Amino acid sequence: MTDLHGRHRAVLPDWLASYYRQPIEITHGEGRYVWDADGNRYLDFFGGILTTMTAHALPEVTKAVSEQAGRIVHSSTLYLNRPMVELAERIATLSGIPDARVFFTTSGTEANDTALLLATAHRRSNQILAMRNSYHGRSFAAVGITGNRGWSPTGLSPLRTLYVHGGVRSRGPYAHLSDARFIEACVADLEDLLGHTRDAAALIAEPIQGVGGFTVPPDGLYAAFREVLDRHGILWISDEVQTGWGRTGDHFWGWQAHAGNGPPDILTFAKGIGNGMSVGGVVARAEVMNCLDANSISTFGGSPVTMAAGLANLTYLLEHDLQGNARRIGGLLLERLRAVGAQSPLVREVRGRGLMIGVELVKPGTDEANPEAVAAVLEAAREGGLLIGKGGGHDTSVLRIAPPLSLNVTEAETGAAILEQALRAG
Repeated sequence: MTDLHGRHRAVLPDWLASYYRQPIEITHGEGRYVWDADGNRYLDFFGGILTTMTAHALPEVTKAVSEQAGRIVHSSTLYLNRPMVELAERIATLSGIPDARVFFTTSGTEANDTALLLATAHRRSNQILAMRNSYHGRSFAAVGITGNRGWSPTGLSPLRTLYVHGGVRSRGPYAHLSDARFIEACVADLEDLLGHTRDAAALIAEPIQGVGGFTVPPDGLYAAFREVLDRHGILWISDEVQTGWGRTGDHFWGWQAHAGNGPPDILTFAKGIGNGMSVGGVVARAEVMNCLDANSISTFGGSPVTMAAGLANLTYLLEHDLQGNARRIGGLLLERLRAVGAQSPLVREVRGRGLMIGVELVKPGTDEANPEAVAAVLEAAREGGLLIGKGGGHDTSVLRIAPPLSLNVTEAETGAAILEQALRAG
């Protein structure tokens, strides 16, 4: 493994981060478990960054991929593609957006980039509202609207971005307020911001911030924002790359916790729908999606193989009520981790919804971020046989927990026990 790490560093960028002091090579997986090149087995509580949504080596998905690959692997959007049409039909219906159109991409970054293109073209404005502590991808445009310093390597951007407060409930100037007063204060902030600027194209927001540390705003925040946006004609883009497909348990989409005036104008998705295959996309009502006045295609978006995987994966998810499982098992896991956190001086907050849980660590006795403890706990968890993630807007101070949605009670308890031991070691 040391040799592979050396080869990795010799030919790949320095900024391509790897987990662990001695990075591991994952060679295969099954269910909620993966194995490394040394034969060690790990309970996977991160799913390749929330991407292995149902299970590793899910037979229904691997069979669909194999069968489609045996017919044709690629054709591009220049030709009719039955799996793409069938998956688009299902997603359009599930999105809740009326008269919906679907465009497939290969990643969440590309999906958000496309959403920004649509919004700015439709509104004839390059001004975007985004949330503080947000993350929307690594393309030039997506980095330009990212409100998280650790993931924004340049201040240059084709867009003019203004940042709104509200994505982080438990930090900042409004943290002490009740949920209702918090929403009122954030709406007032938005109103004031709009009074000092020209017409914006859209507000883009993650219903639960992912890279930012699984921060959860009060339910109804974006519905309250929507009332303001509608008065100004500003579009609402819901970035569902991490919150989609039932991961939050309570809802199929994250935006549904903020339904208010109905679905967003534009919805972006990726990660879990392909269960590891490169699938992303954008859903928008026809008026917005069809606003472009130039030709466009996608060479790899909507490929027959990835669409076959998405169809099989979505069918499995719905037929096995994995959203309900995320709600039930996620509720149990969240309760268990809060009990663990109450006994650890490192833990400031355990938050989340469904199988999307963040554990924020601080220096004991303070409110100061503790990235060193996060790194130590990540290592200790791996040594105990558990893979988790990390993130957060305050110097990577949050452990991110997002297992496949098929997680069972025994696995949830096993993972919680390993994490408890890791926190003690950290």
